[in-house]
Formats: sequence, C-alpha cells, structure tokens
Amino acid sequence: MGAPERTEDLLRALAPQVLGALVRRYGHFDLAEDAVQEALLAAAVQWPEAGRPDNPRGWLIRVGARRLTDLLRAEEARRRREETAYALTPRDEFSAPAPGESRAPSEDDTLTLLFLCCHPALSPAAQTALTLRAVGGLTTAEIARAYLVPEATMAQRISRAKQRIRAAGGHFRQPAPEERAARLGAVLQILYLIFNEGYTATSGSRLHRVELAREAIRLTRSLRALLPEDGEVAGLLALMLLTDARRAARTAPDGSLVPLAEQDRGAWDREAIAEGVALVSDALRRTPLGPYQLQAAIAAVHDEAERAEDTDWREILGLYRLLAGIAPSPVVTLNEAVALAMVSGPRAGLDLLATVAGDPHLADHHRLEAVRAHLLEQAGERAEARAAYGRAAERALSVPEKRYLQTRAARLR
Repeated sequence: MGAPERTEDLLRALAPQVLGALVRRYGHFDLAEDAVQEALLAAAVQWPEAGRPDNPRGWLIRVGARRLTDLLRAEEARRRREETAYALTPRDEFSAPAPGESRAPSEDDTLTLLFLCCHPALSPAAQTALTLRAVGGLTTAEIARAYLVPEATMAQRISRAKQRIRAAGGHFRQPAPEERAARLGAVLQILYLIFNEGYTATSGSRLHRVELAREAIRLTRSLRALLPEDGEVAGLLALMLLTDARRAARTAPDGSLVPLAEQDRGAWDREAIAEGVALVSDALRRTPLGPYQLQAAIAAVHDEAERAEDTDWREILGLYRLLAGIAPSPVVTLNEAVALAMVSGPRAGLDLLATVAGDPHLADHHRLEAVRAHLLEQAGERAEARAAYGRAAERALSVPEKRYLQTRAARLR
C-alpha cells in the first residue's frame, strides 16, 4: 500500500476522534463536522508534501478548531445582521469541560458520534449517510457515488440530517441508560445496512461496492473495541467477516454472479472465516442469544463446509427457526424456506414460501420470485420456474443479479 493510501486510512481513523473533541468542546455538531472535513482536506493536501506531523490528531484538532472558530464567528455575525431572536446556545449547556489539546480525545467519542448519527429523529437513509460522513470520514462525493445519487442530493440529505438533530435537541453525549439499548440496535442496523449495500449493491452495474463493505467492517471493529462485552456487536462483526470472506468467489472473470453452491471455496478468505467463527463461538457461549449471533452462526455453517454437499442443512434450518422465533421477518422466512427445501424437499419449501407471498415488504422485491423460481426448478416444474425467474429479473435493480436471473430463465427453455 502506498503512502497516500496510508494517509487516507489514518485520516479516516482519526476523523471521529477529532470531531468528537470539537463537538465536546464547542457543541454545534453541524458546524464542527464541516470544520473537520476541511481539516481532513487540508491534511490530505499538505501532508504528502510537507510531511506528516508528529502528532497528526493534535494537528487536525488545531486546524479544525481554527476553522470552527471562524464558522462560529461568521454565524454569530450573520445572526446579528438578521437581528434574530435566537442567540448562540450557551457553551456550558451542551459541552463538557474542554480537554487540553495535549490530551488525546477519548475513544468513547466514536461511540458517542455513532449514537448521535443514529438519532431516532432521522430516517435510516439519513442515519446511514451521516454515519458514513461523520464517523466513517467519507466525503459527500464518495457517499453519493456509493449510493448512485448526485452529490448535491447527498449533500442536502446530510445537511437536513444535521438540522433535524439540532432541532430535536440532540447533544453530544451518551443517551440515557433506558435509551441506549434501543439506540445501539439502530447503530448495529445502520452498520449492517452499509455492509449489505457494499456486499450486494441494490442497484447499478457492480455486484460489490468494496469500499462500503470494508468501511462497515472497520466501523464495526471500532464499535467492538469500545463494547467488547456486547454479544450482538461481536455477532455483527462475525457475520460481516464470514460473509465478506466469500466475496472473491462470488463473481466470475466476466463479472457475472456465481451462486454459493457453485463457488470455488478455495478462493474464500480462510483467515476471515477463522476470525468470524471464533467471534461468534465466544459470543454464543457467554452472552444472551441475539439475531446477529444467529445469522453469524448460519454463515459459519456455510463457510466451514469444504464442499457444498457437505453443508449441514439441518443445523441451518434449526438456526433459522430460532432466528424466526426471536426476530421474525419475511426475509428470514425466505431463507428458512430454502433450508427447509434442502432438508424436506422443494415442495415443503414452497409451502412455507406461500405464507409470505402477500407480504407488502416483499411486493416489489425480486427475492421472493427468485427463491420461488429456485424451488420450482428443484421440483422439476421448469415452465413455472422460468416464469418466476423472469418476474424476478424484471424486479431486480442490480445488473449482475438481473443478468444471473435472466440466464437461469434461459436455461429452462
């Protein structure tokens, strides 16, 4: 890895710590976030030529603080000119005592930022964008490219998110104990959404958006370091690692999708699999059972099978039934139907699939028809399977998935 890439990695790791230090000192999350982005840009331009400072974090804090001071002065002047009735919020109402610049910001700032970005006043889309910007250190342009929207649209989304947090009275502090569990659930869900978008893009010409999947794993590792005793955090990290371990085998040289049963398992990342298995095994032994742990356990069963035919589908079916008991959803039922078909035959799977056929959450999604087509093909009902593959292809927004479904339909003619 070259020096520019190492600098980029360092800046992304330091971004939430610098932002946390500024918000803790000055408040004004929205202005502080803008100031940090400018400090990161200055570092990216200056460090390669002038050299990296001895204390990169302190350098970023000083530059960010100067820029934030300018922004606050400009804001105050604007408010005076407009003779608004609202004064700037008194500093002591929203910030803790200022840390000395020689003291490293607490790593808990990262967790506090995650909680703030996942404020309940925000939609999941806004939470995701703000998390990638404030905690992940991605630029607005990078986030916009990842989600295939214009940069101006993403900038507006992020700006509105910060305004909503401010309007809702969001402060830079950990939520109250009674709120923390629910907010942590939102944090985990957002990280999982980011990972899923990176592992299987919902639209566009690429199956993977590797930068998003890697960023989700990096952020979840940071969360794991801050909450090492939380079983669901460990479960989510394990799930990501066990899933991402198969990425290299998911596409053929021409970019087409390769289903799990046909993948070259020699191309799987065994180091990531070993880490994921160890994480979920430890969590299952010592913490309360949760949905991310169960999903990670299912992924581990798949990953530990040396051949597709060695997969323990009975164990997977049992795990899906446990998952359906504690976190039921139509997507869980879809996956359970596949496992049931492998244990009891395709007709049993189709019968279970029929129970969610009318679910509004699946009405416009290609997954329902894709699973139906797969089970119909297994049952030998070729004409019906071909029609279902066609319907799934029409609904798929991802080009690789659409092409795969079209290919499956064509094989049944």
